[in-house]
Amino acid sequence: MENSQFNKDPELWELAKKRVGFKSHFFTYMAMVPFFWLIWLLTGAERTDAGLPWPVWPMAGWGIGLLFHFLGVYVFHKYNLVEREYEKLERDRKP
Repeated sequence: MENSQFNKDPELWELAKKRVGFKSHFFTYMAMVPFFWLIWLLTGAERTDAGLPWPVWPMAGWGIGLLFHFLGVYVFHKYNLVEREYEKLERDRKP
C-alpha cells in the first residue's frame, strides 16, 4: 500500500480504482473494434451464415460485458449488496 493512500477515504479509493478499470476496458474495446473490422476487410469481407459480418459478434458480446461493467461502476456502485446485508445483520443483532 502506498503512503499517500493512508490519508484517502477507502470507499472513494475503491470507486476510483473501479472507474479507472472501466475506462481501461472501454478504451481497449474502442481500439479492438476497428482492428476486427480491418481484419474482416483484409481477409475478403466474408459474411456469417446469418448474413452479418463476423466482427458484429465479438462487438456485441464484448459490448454487453462493457455495459455491465459500466452499470456496476457508475450506476449500481451505491447498492453494494454485501454492505447492505452486513448493516442489516448489525441492526438485527442490536437489542
